This record gives sequence, C-alpha cells and structure tokens, in this order.
Amino acid sequence: MQRNDDPEFWQSVTGTLEQGEKPIETARREVLEETSIDITQSAYQLIDCQKINTYEIRDRWKYRYPPDTPYNTEHVFVVEVANDQAIVLTEHSAYLWLDKALAMQKVWSYTNREAISLYVPDANSSI
Repeated sequence: MQRNDDPEFWQSVTGTLEQGEKPIETARREVLEETSIDITQSAYQLIDCQKINTYEIRDRWKYRYPPDTPYNTEHVFVVEVANDQAIVLTEHSAYLWLDKALAMQKVWSYTNREAISLYVPDANSSI
C-alpha cells in the first residue's frame, strides 16, 4: 500500500499496540482499519511468524513517538486473502497486488522485504 504522507513509501499493513492489546489483536484491528478486511469474519487464518524486528525510526516520523524513542519494534504476521477480496483504503492512497519478486522491489523497508521473502510463497508454489 502507498502511504498518503510519502508517495515513495510502499508498505504492508502496520500499526501501534494499544493499551492492553496483544500483538495478534493489533494485527487483526489494523488490517480491518487500513483495508476493511475482517480477518475473523472472513475466516482467514492470521499466522504469527514468531518474528520481531527492531529498527530505527525515520526522522520524519519521530514526532509520532514518545520523546527520545529511537527504535520501533515490529511483530510480523501473515494472512492469505482471497484473490477477489475487496479492499477499502483508509490510510493509504493506493494498493497493488504483486508477485513476490515485484512486491519485494516495491516496498520501502528492509523488514517488509524480509517478511515477503520469508513468508510469501512464489507464484508457482503451493501452500
């Protein structure tokens, strides 16, 4: 998905843990908020990849974090949705369905590239 505030920045669904929320709950909520996909209602399987990334926050986004917060922690989840799944964007200006190689080229962050590399099957793979 293409960010509204940076047209060069393409990314997966992301979000912030709310008070008392578990990472998997955040993942479900953020997918719903950003794409209108209700994982539970659609009976999709949300998989916890048991992968946590820590990365330096971009200077242009530090205002979103508490003062003196240099790093962000990212929990990686994956969900497979139907090919004809409707998407309604709320926080992004565009989205694309791409094959694995093109998706890895398109996303801005190395953690997104790594997640696509590790958890998205190739087009000719079966899952």
